[in-house]
Amino acid sequence: MPFSLPASASGQPVALPDTLRCLTVIGANGSGKSRFTDAIAAMRQPEDVFRLSALEAIYGAGARAETSREAVGALFAKRSASPSFLHNNPSNGFEKLLALLLNEEIANLVEFKMAALDAPASVTAPPSRTKLDKVLKLWREIFPDNQVLRQGGRLMFTREDTDDTYSQLRLSDGEKTVLYYLGAVLYAPDRGYVFVDAPEMFLHPSVLKRVWDMVEELRPDCRFIYTTHDLDFPGSRTNNATIWVKGCKAAENRWDYELLPRDAGISEEIYMAIIGSRKPVLFIEGDTIHSIDAKLYPLVFKDFTVKPLGSCDKVIEATRAFNDLRGFHHLESRGIVDRDRRDDHEVEYLRGKRVFVPEVAEVENILMLEEVVKAVASHCGKNESKVFESVKRSIIGQFRKDLHQQAMQHTRHRVKRMMEYRTDGKFSNINAFEEHLHSLVREVNARGLYERLCREFSIAAQTGDYAAVLKVYNQKSMVPGSNVANLCGLNGSKRAYIDTILAILRSNTAQAERIRLAITSCFGL
Repeated sequence: MPFSLPASASGQPVALPDTLRCLTVIGANGSGKSRFTDAIAAMRQPEDVFRLSALEAIYGAGARAETSREAVGALFAKRSASPSFLHNNPSNGFEKLLALLLNEEIANLVEFKMAALDAPASVTAPPSRTKLDKVLKLWREIFPDNQVLRQGGRLMFTREDTDDTYSQLRLSDGEKTVLYYLGAVLYAPDRGYVFVDAPEMFLHPSVLKRVWDMVEELRPDCRFIYTTHDLDFPGSRTNNATIWVKGCKAAENRWDYELLPRDAGISEEIYMAIIGSRKPVLFIEGDTIHSIDAKLYPLVFKDFTVKPLGSCDKVIEATRAFNDLRGFHHLESRGIVDRDRRDDHEVEYLRGKRVFVPEVAEVENILMLEEVVKAVASHCGKNESKVFESVKRSIIGQFRKDLHQQAMQHTRHRVKRMMEYRTDGKFSNINAFEEHLHSLVREVNARGLYERLCREFSIAAQTGDYAAVLKVYNQKSMVPGSNVANLCGLNGSKRAYIDTILAILRSNTAQAERIRLAITSCFGL
């Protein structure tokens, strides 16, 4: 039977293979992915739909649901209306599942006993394996240290290293979840559609794939529709298609969704950016906890979703991969990397790849832009021109002392990059490669490059070209070394100076726009 999908807002039908086993639905909070899976369920016969939710089974429907849609609860209500061994007071879906499993177990034993009494000679084999047998065998493969005891028509649990026994109430959420999914799926209708909400819930990543492999193997006749926030989960499923739900037009009962391309080489960072935002994405260096970048850039580039990726190489690669998929997600993507010691040729190359590179060496230098320093000084009630002139003299003085060291660092970087570019070629033999290396040494002329940089840096220092100094001066201690915090009345603390910049940017003031304009101009925007 074809795997049908709801109407798309674009009007373009999305075709899925008839043989597809799994469908995984992902999307940002509020995008309508739950309604989307509801619409898929509504396209099936009601008796073919089987819904599973560990959260609902263990903790109840919750405040957002008037009644439970989890399938085991409904199945229990139906079975308990008929003569059975079910006890009548389970508190949630998980306990109802155990009651169903135990009911079948007891019924199986009673049937075996009655057959033995009626014709003892013909009953030579024990009862066939029950659902409970299958479930507990697989459950113990996931939790090998756990033991299960069947006592007086109920299940008790213990561990190998203790004599203590306990009921299912003392199982961890993870242990309950595995038991629930393994058992519940056995009650799904033949050739049914099993809808699973948040399959990653309560499960450790180390067992997640194995658990769902087991569940799917228990019901090879069924199809599984997962709704998840775990971006690694779709890749763990075989014969799977992944739908990204971007939005919902509830009045028209239409969804804006796309079928994610298979084997597109998209990293988790790219997925997160695509799925979690409806704004253009800006990939940056650093992390969300320690780096200045992650605190500063969201306040400057307010029309972007800012995603820190760590290294500059990751930023460049993520920007490239994201933009290669423009036809799929229709979102703009940019990256930001520090200029560091890149020459103009490298900078232009990166900008052509949609990676912003500032006209200063690194993010600390952005904090020392003339207009930024003046805006902070003005905000603090200081004479901005006097503060900046003092900061300028201090930074140029530092640079003059570090000039030869800075020229050497730039020389090393440029020689390294040139060697990387020029040795990445094909050579017929070692002699040709060796001759190429000798010619490179002569061509590079490291001493000549170093002396030229020394002259350029000296001119910038002698003429007081503050912008030229910020462009090439890599110095993490620039903020404290310039005394800018004291000059602004911030008790000499680098952190206080940075926090003041961030506080200004959060405000709706002229100084905030002044800082924002200075920084965006630094990127050529």
